Amino acid sequence: MACAILIVLDGLGVGHAPDAAIYGDAGSNTLANMAHTVGGLSIPNLQSLGLGNIQELPGAPAMDHPRAGHGRLQEVSAGKDSTTGHWELMGLVTETAFPTYPDGFPAQVLEEFTRLTGYGVLGNKAASGTAIIEELGDEHLASGKLIVYTSADSVFQIAAHDQVCNLEELYRVCEIAREMLDGEHKVSRVIARPFTGASGQFTRTEYRHDYSVEPPEDSLVLTALQQHEVRVLSIGKIYDLFAGTGIDESHVSRNNAEGMAELDKQYAAVGSGQTLILLNLVDFDMLWGHRNDPAGMKQGLEIFDVWLGKFLPKMAAGDLLLMTADHGNDPTTPSTDHSREQVPILAYLAGAEKGVDLGVREGFMDVAATYAEFFGVPALRKGTGFLSSLKTEDEV
Repeated sequence: MACAILIVLDGLGVGHAPDAAIYGDAGSNTLANMAHTVGGLSIPNLQSLGLGNIQELPGAPAMDHPRAGHGRLQEVSAGKDSTTGHWELMGLVTETAFPTYPDGFPAQVLEEFTRLTGYGVLGNKAASGTAIIEELGDEHLASGKLIVYTSADSVFQIAAHDQVCNLEELYRVCEIAREMLDGEHKVSRVIARPFTGASGQFTRTEYRHDYSVEPPEDSLVLTALQQHEVRVLSIGKIYDLFAGTGIDESHVSRNNAEGMAELDKQYAAVGSGQTLILLNLVDFDMLWGHRNDPAGMKQGLEIFDVWLGKFLPKMAAGDLLLMTADHGNDPTTPSTDHSREQVPILAYLAGAEKGVDLGVREGFMDVAATYAEFFGVPALRKGTGFLSSLKTEDEV
């Protein structure tokens, strides 16, 4: 049996990338800015692995002998959205950024959307999801028109109250939009944003669903692993981000708590054979980054740390856990959008506990290359693995 795990702490960046100014993100540092704002963190397990060795963190200083490989990943793909980040983590570099619409979508796009779906449109601007349902929710309920909006990312978001569209209908509309948005308007994701409640008390539900562009299979480590009889499981929104490509089995999780519980369950049931488990913990981004809530992010990270302290001792010797992020989402800046940041990499090889400094690595693809090394599949076209750095001399 050999099992590897990837945990994506969605949006938990560790400092603006060299090209961050181009994206309007100079000065962003999700983890450190959050930690300073809330007066420090209590994360003894992440600290023991070397998170405080990556950058100075109040309450979690660097360890003399960290238990894991630790460093930073610098994204080389164009853009800063979830799809781009996850694809690069699995070996696929996006050379051209997906289109964005800071001034809203062109009239012809919305006219075609109405023609195909039968629904009129409200909104059509870049906005916070919670703010726009508060602004337009009453008109949406009265008119039956759908709320369409975007952000700094390449997304076509459709918000609908459950009294206007049940989930099945909202998902149907999103599927139509996904097929429609092609060519020059091929956005990274169409996102269903269901909400409920009465006027002045609208709240989004947990039944968000992402419809991503399908990635080319020949660039992903996931399909290479499948070809060599490695089973690939996903938990949370990862299946959506890859449009199912390269994933054998998917498990729903609507929040961090469900994701951690599902990973406990799936890891305990791995059995014989080789398995890669992918988990996205969405709350860091969805609840706290996009809503500029550093206190919530602190609490969420400390809850994750407690869970991690219970999970690590369960890992079988030789199993590999990598923890990273897909972009930043600094809750202390005026923006509520993703930020172009470097992301942390913590690499724990159970039974080895070698705290090597992995440095700043050029490309998220090094994660994919490391999984290729771990499972013994042919090297990918891009990325440099670091598995050998984690092993003791007698293991190399």
